[in-house]
Amino acid sequence: MKRREFFKSSIVASAAILGATSLSAGETHQPVDNRKISDMAFPEKRPLITYSDRPPLLESPRETFTRGITENDEFFVRWHLPDIPTHIDTDSYKIKINGLVEKELNITLKELKNDFEQVEVVAVLQCGGNSRSAFTPIPGGIQWGSGAMGCAKWKGVRLRDILNKAGLKKGAHWLGFNGLEKAAYYKTPNFVRELELDEIDDHVILAYQMNGEDLPYLNGFPLRLVIPGYYSDSWVKMLSNITVTDKYKSLFFMDKAYRVPDNKCECETPEHLFKTTKPITQVNVKSVIGYPENDMQVYHNSQIVVRGVAFDDGTGIKKVMVSTDSGKTWNEALLKQDNGRYAYTEFRYSFKPTKYGKLTFMAKAINNLDREQPFAKDIGWNRGGYKYNGIDEVTVDVI
Repeated sequence: MKRREFFKSSIVASAAILGATSLSAGETHQPVDNRKISDMAFPEKRPLITYSDRPPLLESPRETFTRGITENDEFFVRWHLPDIPTHIDTDSYKIKINGLVEKELNITLKELKNDFEQVEVVAVLQCGGNSRSAFTPIPGGIQWGSGAMGCAKWKGVRLRDILNKAGLKKGAHWLGFNGLEKAAYYKTPNFVRELELDEIDDHVILAYQMNGEDLPYLNGFPLRLVIPGYYSDSWVKMLSNITVTDKYKSLFFMDKAYRVPDNKCECETPEHLFKTTKPITQVNVKSVIGYPENDMQVYHNSQIVVRGVAFDDGTGIKKVMVSTDSGKTWNEALLKQDNGRYAYTEFRYSFKPTKYGKLTFMAKAINNLDREQPFAKDIGWNRGGYKYNGIDEVTVDVI
C-alpha cells in the first residue's frame, strides 16, 4: 500500500456501549473482555477490535499478549484528533526544534538517520486509559478492555543528542511536543504535551522504526516520541515540533486530560471529586494473561500452560504469581526476560485441572520494589478511568 493512498477509504465503526450494571458507584471490576474483532482491517493492520475510524481507535485482542514483542499489524492504535494527514512526503518532512535554543533546527529524516548515533530500545507502550471499562460508573473516554498496550523494538535518535546539537539557552526547563494531527473544529485545542528537561534520559528517543520496519502510519509515521516507562499520552505521534521554554505552558491536554487525584490512592468518588490532580506519568506494575482466553473449553486432566506478559515503569519484574483458587494461594510462574527492563516480561505457568466445571486463573505481577498488582475490587475509582492495574482473571470451562 502506498502511503499517499492511506485512508482514502475506511470502515464505519460504532462506539461500544456498556450495558447497565448492578455494581454500585465508585467500584472497579474486571475490564470488559467480550468485544468482537472487526470483520475489516485498517491499512497495515489485521482486523482488530474497533471503536472508531475517525480518529482511528483500535484495540489488540487478548491472544496478542502471549508474546514478548507485539507485531506491528496487531499493535493497538490511539489518536486524539480526527484530522490526520493521509500522505506525508518523507523527502520534505522535517522536525523543527525551536524556542530557547542557540540554533533553530529543521532536521530531515535523512539527516536523523545519517548525522546522529542510531539507538534501539524495547519498550511497552500503554494508553493511560487501558482497561477503563473496569471502572463503574463509566468514566468518559474510550471503554478499552485490556488491549490498549503493546511492546515493540523502537529505533531512532536520542532526544538528548538533538537538543545538544541545538544548544540549550540559560533558563531552558520545559519541552513542548506537537504532532501533525489536527482538530476538526477550530476551537478544539491541539494535542500538545510537555515534559521537564530532567525527565529526559538516554532511553528517550525520536523513533522512525518499529520492529525493524518504518513506523506503521497509524502508529505515528514517520516519527514519534518514545518515552520508556511512561504512559502513551506523552509519546507524541507524527512529531512535527519540539519547543524549548523556560516556563510551563497551560494546555488542555496537560491541565485537564490525563490526570488523577493528587492523593496516595489516586482515587476519589463520583460524588466527591478530589480537588487537586496530577498528571499521569510512570506506568504502574501490571500483567495480562494471553492464554487461555475467557470461556475457552479445556480438557479435564490435560496440561494447560497459562501464558502472558508483565511490565512496569522499568523498575523490573521480579515475579509473576498465578492462582487457581480465587487468590487464596499463589504459585510462581516461569519468566522470560530477554529485552530489557522496559519490555514485556513473558510468563508461563503449567497446570492440570482435576475438577470439572468453571476454573479461574489469576495473574499477579510483583516488581523489584515489591510493588504488586492489587485485586480489581481494591483499586480506587477516578474520573478519568486511568492507571487500572488489577489482578487479571480468565475463566475457562473444564470438560
